[in-house]
Amino acid sequence: MTALDKLAIDTIRTLSMDAVQKANSGHPGTPMALAPLGYLLFTKHLKHDPADPHWPDRDRFVLSCGHASMLLYSCLYLSGYGLTLDDLKQFRQWGSRTPGHPELHFAPGVETTTGPLGQGIGNAVGMAVAQAHLAATFNREGHAIVDHYTWFICSDGDLMEGISHEAASFAGHFKLGKLIGFYDDNRITIDGSTDLTYTDDAGKRFEAYGWQVLHIADVNDLDAIDKAIAEAKADSTRPTLVVTRTHIGYGSPKKQDTAAAHGEPLGADEVVAAKKNLGWPKPDETFYVPEEALKHWRGALDRGAKAHAEWNERRAKYGAAYADDAKELNRRMSGALPAGWEKVVPDFTAENGSVASRAASNTVLNALVGVMPELIGGSADLTPSNGTAVKTWKNFAPGDYDKRYMHFGIREHGMGAIMNGMALHGGLIPFGGTFLIFSDYMRPAVRLASIMKQRVIFIYTHDSIGLGEDGPTHQPIEQLSALRAIPDITLIRPADATETAEAWKVAVQHSNGPVLLVLTRQKLGFIDRTKFASAAGVAKGGYVLAEAAGGSPDVVLMSSGSEVALIMSAAEKLSALGVKARVVSMPSHELFARQGAGYESTVLPEGVPRVAIEAAHPMSWYRWVGSNGVVLGLERFGASAPYETIYKELGLTVDKIVETARKLVGSESPR
Repeated sequence: MTALDKLAIDTIRTLSMDAVQKANSGHPGTPMALAPLGYLLFTKHLKHDPADPHWPDRDRFVLSCGHASMLLYSCLYLSGYGLTLDDLKQFRQWGSRTPGHPELHFAPGVETTTGPLGQGIGNAVGMAVAQAHLAATFNREGHAIVDHYTWFICSDGDLMEGISHEAASFAGHFKLGKLIGFYDDNRITIDGSTDLTYTDDAGKRFEAYGWQVLHIADVNDLDAIDKAIAEAKADSTRPTLVVTRTHIGYGSPKKQDTAAAHGEPLGADEVVAAKKNLGWPKPDETFYVPEEALKHWRGALDRGAKAHAEWNERRAKYGAAYADDAKELNRRMSGALPAGWEKVVPDFTAENGSVASRAASNTVLNALVGVMPELIGGSADLTPSNGTAVKTWKNFAPGDYDKRYMHFGIREHGMGAIMNGMALHGGLIPFGGTFLIFSDYMRPAVRLASIMKQRVIFIYTHDSIGLGEDGPTHQPIEQLSALRAIPDITLIRPADATETAEAWKVAVQHSNGPVLLVLTRQKLGFIDRTKFASAAGVAKGGYVLAEAAGGSPDVVLMSSGSEVALIMSAAEKLSALGVKARVVSMPSHELFARQGAGYESTVLPEGVPRVAIEAAHPMSWYRWVGSNGVVLGLERFGASAPYETIYKELGLTVDKIVETARKLVGSESPR
């Protein structure tokens, strides 16, 4: 290690200490420990262009241990990404570009939002999947237009979390050779030594997953890091984990190798003592960046510009030789959809429309994939149950990365994070299916998809007590309300095959967050749209499906999914009893809310009592029924029985809707 190397490395350490100390909050120890690795990656090994953080063929870097965010922010600032020293001084403050954990859309160069441990590993696996697929699809002999690596750093905490097992097992099985990870083996957590709870041999574990595992005895040995990276790149058939021994709080006289260096400021006196211990030129000055260190770091700009220019030359040659492929790759990376894609979405009729919405979804999916090559995905080992099979597709597999059907295995949480990583990479619209009840297993990934506003499609089938005999362990009750509570989510629960087709139209166009398609196992009746309103209203979240005959409604009946059939039948009965009922299908609360009060009042007129029914917890409906409405739902678990019996026994019936509506309007007897 040269004197300039040490100065450049210690600049990360001192900036990290100072930023955490100024914020009086944060995690200084891990950035101090990992500074040599961050330095070598950003100045030598990553293919990146700080002047263009969105260059398509850049390497992706994921800091899975997101609490060490000052490592990333320091490297981004020093290498010239557009962050300023003032941005570092605003670490963890309101409105700053440097939040406590890395967040997408704030600081340039941050590839994903990492906070909950383990998510970043899954994201990195997804990015590697996307790279492998696009490379296999677009690269030609002598034209490697998609050719980059995905790098990640993870911690003990990441590897304790279950999602790391799921994602790592997936990556090893699929032999994602352009995925390189570093395990920060500092042996300290917030509670103390990892020996309290964690004595795994992480290297052997990853070897069992099919990874190449390398070891670095001391992260301060720059030659050892270089050697490990060369070995990692030399093995193109396996992902690589480099077990890297570090010392948390490196340089701190009192707190190195202690839990006190993990999640709290070192203290002003200890910061100065640590700087002196490191031989720092100005230990009493905060946020000091030596000119020679910054100049050395900013060499990343020239190196990145050169690599980017070389790729632009390759892209020009590729475009000349394969013009159509180049145009298609550009379209996919831009996120634009192919012209005329809507034309293939099927129309459903009385002959083919009386099907479960999962079956209708499969019909639509099979039509869309033929014109939308960016659609790629599968299921968490529930392919026939979820209706995610595509007749013309072969399986994504080692050596067959151009294929588009993905068997995620029984790894719901891993699947969600991998899908997020695929979307983050760009060029793909991932979809993945499981039962709605198992959304609980993957909720953190769904939440992060919303935080990052990523274009992913979650397919959730077996959406209610309507799945029947599998019983309460598999019957979702609280899941719809819980998912609807996630900000920026778009959940759509269609009432019939035609609404399912419209839901897919929304899903593939919606580029500002995830879409959740919630589908039935049981068959749904066909709604004859010559007699009822067009399903185009799905795009607005809720619409008047059937108007009350004879003037303004006395009551509004509303629902989603399979229960829409119940309110349609109830409206007929009420009409015979002299009560005028408007039927509102509301497949998406979120889309409906985004329309604003003006549209809402046209669907749900003020002063008219409302009855909502859904075979789920009632909580999410209270917003829409208002103070003079009633929600018929479930505040208990289901049961094992034929679904018709369950609906009857739990009071989700046409007669119950009629009785409730009549009480609301004060009509206990026919008019």
